[in-house]
Amino acid sequence: MGFYRKPSREKFAILRRVLPLVFAILAGVVLLIFLVNTSSDSYTFGLYSDEVFSNLNYSFTVSREDLKLPEQNELSISLEKRNWLPPRNLRLFPKLAKDHITIVLYVHNRPQYLRIVIESLSKVKGIEETLLIVSHDGYFEEMNTIVEGVRFCQVKQVFAPYSPHLFPDSFPGVSPGDCQEKDDPLKKNCRGNPDQYGNHRSPKIVSLKHHWWWMMNTVWDGLQETREQSGHILFIEEDHFIFPNAYRNIQLLSALKPKKCPDCYAVNLAPSDVKSRGEGWECLIAEKIGNIGYAFNRTVWRKIHSKARGFCFFDEYNWDITMWATVYPSFGNTVYTLRGSRASAAHFGKCGLHQGQGDKGACFDQGVVSIGVEDVDKVPNINSEWDVHAIKHQSGYQAGFKGWGGWGDERDRQLCLDFAQMYHLRKAKSSELKV
Repeated sequence: MGFYRKPSREKFAILRRVLPLVFAILAGVVLLIFLVNTSSDSYTFGLYSDEVFSNLNYSFTVSREDLKLPEQNELSISLEKRNWLPPRNLRLFPKLAKDHITIVLYVHNRPQYLRIVIESLSKVKGIEETLLIVSHDGYFEEMNTIVEGVRFCQVKQVFAPYSPHLFPDSFPGVSPGDCQEKDDPLKKNCRGNPDQYGNHRSPKIVSLKHHWWWMMNTVWDGLQETREQSGHILFIEEDHFIFPNAYRNIQLLSALKPKKCPDCYAVNLAPSDVKSRGEGWECLIAEKIGNIGYAFNRTVWRKIHSKARGFCFFDEYNWDITMWATVYPSFGNTVYTLRGSRASAAHFGKCGLHQGQGDKGACFDQGVVSIGVEDVDKVPNINSEWDVHAIKHQSGYQAGFKGWGGWGDERDRQLCLDFAQMYHLRKAKSSELKV
């Protein structure tokens, strides 16, 4: 038979001391849950420690067993980890439209331009339905701050972790002992391979091609948000003014391409001639792929990726000229894009990406732009009943052009090849990449 014993005063005293601690722990847990739930809309660079990143489930591992990627510094590692964070503004826009076309905006360090393109994107019809990915060539605080202010759609920032701008004293930046300009490696006892014109690499020049290629491989084959996406992805730059009807037009063009122009590889928001606003005809136009507001699907990406060696070994520091002069011609037939006869995007600005803001002779532009937006630019102006007019004799860079150089160093070529392999299986060897 059991006996009931009245609790001792000592046990009550222990209980009184323990209860406040228990309540404090519970309050801390509740606060932590609250912060986690709100972090997706408000995180900023520097708030996450290595411990926090190590606990993130990336659900995708980059294989580097057979790669020769440069040794990363602390900033490079931090930025690469940040690339796997989820998009911001998920509370404002919890779901993407089923037929959305992801927009990728690639930028360097021209904040006066970025403000203009972000403002123009904020007025695009349907922008709230999609995901905006901003790819940075390095890390620049002002550029980061501008993008963090975006509130009109889901937005994700990624940072090229091997940008020359992140490595002040080692490759892919300037390494001690690197040859400069037209140095003779034997006489100067320096390192480097000159281009076809005898010039050695310039980090700020080669960053253009490196960033574009890293971005393409990362968007199509790396990011959780896009690596399973088979449809079109739209690519724009920080000096592209985007008209209000651009998103609806690119959706229409993407849907019409298989029927109207089955041989077209892409769709464009603007003519290949950057100075043209279009013909204004009542027809669709098929011409060479331009570099203003272009979109293509995964089938085309796989075709481009299969030409990685040709892309990486062509002595030309511009990605677009490399594509026009060697990659597209290797496809074996004319590479057309489909567009409307009135531009839905326009190039602006005077400063090129290679014209740094902190260098001697730098280009300074206040970012003042005056581009007329008419009523016709505010609504979709692609007619599905229009015929297609093909421009067969196209000017510009084509097969046979030997390149402007700037891309002769074997280290740049190897890094380029590594970018093409970094999201693929360990069995994927560089020998499998076709010329």
